[in-house]
Amino acid sequence: MTATTASTPTITDYAKSRHTAKGYDSSKTISEEHLVEIRKLLQLAASSTNAQPWHFVIAGTDEGKARVAKATEGLFEFNRPAVLDASHVIVFASRNELSEDYLLKVLDQEDKDGRYDAPEASKDKMHGARKMFYNLHKEEIGDAEHWLDKQVYLNLGSFLLGVSALGIDATPMEGFDTKRLDKELGLDAKGMHSLVIVPIGYRDESKDYNAKLPKSRLPYSEIISEI
Repeated sequence: MTATTASTPTITDYAKSRHTAKGYDSSKTISEEHLVEIRKLLQLAASSTNAQPWHFVIAGTDEGKARVAKATEGLFEFNRPAVLDASHVIVFASRNELSEDYLLKVLDQEDKDGRYDAPEASKDKMHGARKMFYNLHKEEIGDAEHWLDKQVYLNLGSFLLGVSALGIDATPMEGFDTKRLDKELGLDAKGMHSLVIVPIGYRDESKDYNAKLPKSRLPYSEIISEI
């Protein structure tokens, strides 16, 4: 008799199982093998014109998590336990602007990685196009910082799905004192600002009531039009 094997999970299986964890088991730690994958997820995410206007702070020590937790004191105290109990906490930050030096750094990295080896690829044209889009938002639309923030949220979306595929729980949070955290981590001095903090780890079944609730989303008819 041939043994039956479980079917391979699909990407939508991970989307269905993913949820915002409400409590973490502080005794469980993410393996270094999975941390390698997590760093890759952060690095490989898509961004408009490949600008990559982000920076991430990964807090994996008690001291590091305590520093992040300072930003939850007071008004956002309800988020403090997850920050302290999670295996790791990732701060998603955005650059305040794209300087010419930074744009050239991205361009040079693309060159090193072979992006311009093909005859039809043009390093000068890519640099001009990236500057055009950034200047469009900076000088004409006037939402350059917001546009850069949106690129970080693109990263966040793929990150949440990615860690779910690794069997890791996550809790995206905007409930924290951004100015306090920026000062604590020195982000403001680097021309950056925090947007989201994401505790990651393994849920505590006794605390994570959200894991037991059914997922609720609007029906296709409400959110999708096909033409």
